[in-house]
Amino acid sequence: MLKEMLVAGVTVDPTTKSPIVILRDKGNKLALPIWVGALEANAIVVVLEQMEMARPMTHDLMRSLLESIGVSLSLIEIADVRDNTYYAFLHLEQGSKRFSLDSRPSDAIALALRCRAPIMVSPEVMEHALPIENIDVTESEKHKDKMTEMLERMDPEQYSKYKM
Repeated sequence: MLKEMLVAGVTVDPTTKSPIVILRDKGNKLALPIWVGALEANAIVVVLEQMEMARPMTHDLMRSLLESIGVSLSLIEIADVRDNTYYAFLHLEQGSKRFSLDSRPSDAIALALRCRAPIMVSPEVMEHALPIENIDVTESEKHKDKMTEMLERMDPEQYSKYKM
């Protein structure tokens, strides 16, 4: 059964300085770090920080395109991890027609945030989630510190093993 996750924030891998999107479950018990590219991280941060851009970014254009052709994003699914690479799908609807498209998780997350679509994660991917200990997500700075602390507790072998 798929598990709904929320974007807790974007942080940086202390070893490689690569951006990491941190997903957390609604119960605030598990976190799933997903390494992403700098541009994709920026596309996610723009939404999280409610920044207004002078011109539409790529994911804004994608949302507008979907809306203009009558397609809605019902959810995104982070479906698998193979050879240290995450795989995701966009689940789309147009009238009674339903279809899925392959996507990088970072692009799927950036689009889901813009479309206010749920971010769902498969049980196989949830096996890679880490326990969260007493993170209060309402206190932003403490939350960032806890995420950094969680990443520091990870086995260094896990850093940089996931590919975009």
